[in-house]
Amino acid sequence: MSSDQQYPYGAHDPYGQNPPDPHVTQTWEGQTWDTQYQPVAEPGQHAPYPHSAQYPQAAAETAYLPPVGAAPGAYPLPPETPAAPAAGPAVAPVPGAPVAYGPQGASYGPAAEPPAAPVPPGGAEPAYGTPTTLGNARVTDAQRARAEGRSPIIPPGMRPAGLTALTGLLLAATAGVSPYLLLVPLIALQGLTAAGWFRLNGMWPARQGIALAFAGGLVADAVLLAAGREHAPAALVGTLGVWVLLTLVLQLRSHAAPDERMYGLMATIASAALTIVAAGFLAAAPDAVAAGGAAVAVAALARALPLPGAASVAVALLAAAGAGIAAGAVTGAGAEAALPALGAGVCALVGLRVASYDYPSRFVHMTAGVALPLTAAAPIVHLLGRALG
Repeated sequence: MSSDQQYPYGAHDPYGQNPPDPHVTQTWEGQTWDTQYQPVAEPGQHAPYPHSAQYPQAAAETAYLPPVGAAPGAYPLPPETPAAPAAGPAVAPVPGAPVAYGPQGASYGPAAEPPAAPVPPGGAEPAYGTPTTLGNARVTDAQRARAEGRSPIIPPGMRPAGLTALTGLLLAATAGVSPYLLLVPLIALQGLTAAGWFRLNGMWPARQGIALAFAGGLVADAVLLAAGREHAPAALVGTLGVWVLLTLVLQLRSHAAPDERMYGLMATIASAALTIVAAGFLAAAPDAVAAGGAAVAVAALARALPLPGAASVAVALLAAAGAGIAAGAVTGAGAEAALPALGAGVCALVGLRVASYDYPSRFVHMTAGVALPLTAAAPIVHLLGRALG
């Protein structure tokens, strides 16, 4: 290889003793682009690049590079045109609308706005069906009632009433057999009471509070079995006092905010009190428990019937009194059992009302709606049973 080929821009002279001759043309032997070749493009098409053209090898043709477009017969490349849009309804551009950028080669234009919601005829207010259930396939009755602005009172219905009736009949059937057999439905009632009260107050999960209230009910049962029916008031009040003190100590050791601690304190004390009061079925006379359990069972079923408000209450109370008389006929108490049965029916209606308040969920209905009618009737059954001897 010559020095001109090795150093195409002049011989290598680090000391500048041999200046380059200005009349000598520097050449480069090799393939290069042919600038005189300009393809003629058809209108509306991109000019193809001459990838398959044969380039001359002579160095003389590349010694002088003329400017682009100087060669005869050359035409400039046409401007790029966007591809034809896809078939479909044309969307008019909106000033200020965002521009949608699709994949490479797609047309660019303003993004199409989503279709507007249909307007009901006559200018009426839209129905709440679609907006309240959109995106939530399992919307509850309480959520739908709250969204539609209906009454916050939602009765539990027939299924919780059936469970209440079953529990009440179990209490009535086992009261005259053995107090230990009575513990089976009573413990289930106390567990439902503890969990249902917390859920009714919007506190869930509240495992420690539920466990504490349920433990209070179990301790009250044990104290009543040990002390006997004659010492039942002292046993119930003493257990309740100890549990209130224990709840205060536990809440003082909590690191929650003051408002949360106060709310948790009141909910725990109320749940423990109801659970302990439910133990009054152990302290009551067996005949009074039988009449009260049957009365609550019939009253809950009658209240769940689709009747007007006043008529439903009257039918429920009459049914409770009739159930008490029937239970008295079975146990030998006679018509005197109608009084504790009527009192138990009134308390059952109060418990159902409490379990129906403030848009209750299905879980509230299946816990508080089942337990509160019987739990509220426990002290009345105990007091009226003692009064009747």
